[in-house]
Amino acid sequence: MSSFDTSSTDFVNVTITSSNNEDYSVERRFKRNITIEEFKNKLELLIGCRSNAMNLEVYNKNDDIVCKPNDISNYLGSYPIDNGMRVHVTANDKEEIQDPSTVQKFELSDDTYAKMPSTVKAFLKENKLGKYDEDKVRKMEENRVLELENDKKLISCMKVNDRCEVTIPGNPKRKATIMYVGQTEFKPGYWVGVKYDEPLGKNNGSVAGVQYFDCYDKYGGFVKPSCIVLGDFPEDDYDLNEL
Repeated sequence: MSSFDTSSTDFVNVTITSSNNEDYSVERRFKRNITIEEFKNKLELLIGCRSNAMNLEVYNKNDDIVCKPNDISNYLGSYPIDNGMRVHVTANDKEEIQDPSTVQKFELSDDTYAKMPSTVKAFLKENKLGKYDEDKVRKMEENRVLELENDKKLISCMKVNDRCEVTIPGNPKRKATIMYVGQTEFKPGYWVGVKYDEPLGKNNGSVAGVQYFDCYDKYGGFVKPSCIVLGDFPEDDYDLNEL
């Protein structure tokens, strides 16, 4: 068995193509210390051809053939295969390459899966974990409703142009002006959009393509109502000429 190249990286990124489909092309990453037999086994799932029926050809970036790594006992790294090269798969005369898209997929219905023993779902149900912990789920829903009601009460005292101080745990206090109050599309619940006095925000008043208010980039942000402290907070006068 040939030794593999230990001077290069442990992995190589190559593009896989096949002779039965000119449009098929997929990039994958492989370990250099696997044998060609193991390499072909991995290609079975990508190409739809049995490994013992495969013939491999490696082409460089100029599309010149570099080698034909078909000795299954050799390591992948023993061949001059570098990142960006292309491995082309053809089938010998005994078998045609099957288009993976035509292979019938194995599907399991939810009802059938639920009846199967020793599944993750069965384990979670038996031990009342995750969504099957009814008490925990009920408490989480109760807390969500209480938080929503509390946020609704808090925003009833807030209006656009109110001055405030944003107090997020673990972050310094930041003075700002309220620019938006209400629900949003990016997350459920009630949110307060603010324009900070300094460029300490994350946006310009828009999130995920929706503009809730206008301000300079990095001056805008959205916080939960519980992070807002209303008050007479005068805007800091930053004298850029002062050293």
